[in-house]
Amino acid sequence: MEKIAIFVDVQNIYYTVKDGLNGQFDYNNFWSKVAVENESVEKAIAYAIDRSDQKQIQFQNILRGIGFKVKLKPYITRKDGSAKGDWDVGITIDMLEAASDVDRLVLLSGDGDFDLLLDRLSSLGKTVDVYGVAHLTADSLIKSASRFFPIDQSFTMQK
Repeated sequence: MEKIAIFVDVQNIYYTVKDGLNGQFDYNNFWSKVAVENESVEKAIAYAIDRSDQKQIQFQNILRGIGFKVKLKPYITRKDGSAKGDWDVGITIDMLEAASDVDRLVLLSGDGDFDLLLDRLSSLGKTVDVYGVAHLTADSLIKSASRFFPIDQSFTMQK
């Protein structure tokens, strides 16, 4: 049985699926497609921003119910009005730490900042699958992935 670890850049997936596919990502559907019988999910982490509103709390509880550990970072508004809530370093550290315990890593993100991480994991002999909305995923990330799986309408919630 192949051991896998799943890492979700929740903000990136939310906005790319919303903007690119005019929909919402279906985490239950994703889980059923990726965590099939011949694989063992050793770790699954969803990285989100904590705005403490009821709708987000409900969504985070759904993620937990599916099997994700939810890591939250406070939403920070700077004095100039810009916002910050970036999990790139946290995701990077967690993926590097998990690499020795699993056969395959799965990243849900379209952020090109992860290309160096994927290159490093590949140099360690690790397989890293990336799921992202194709036309909104950085080319450098697609090239660095062992395999790229485009998120399309089959991964969105049906209305």
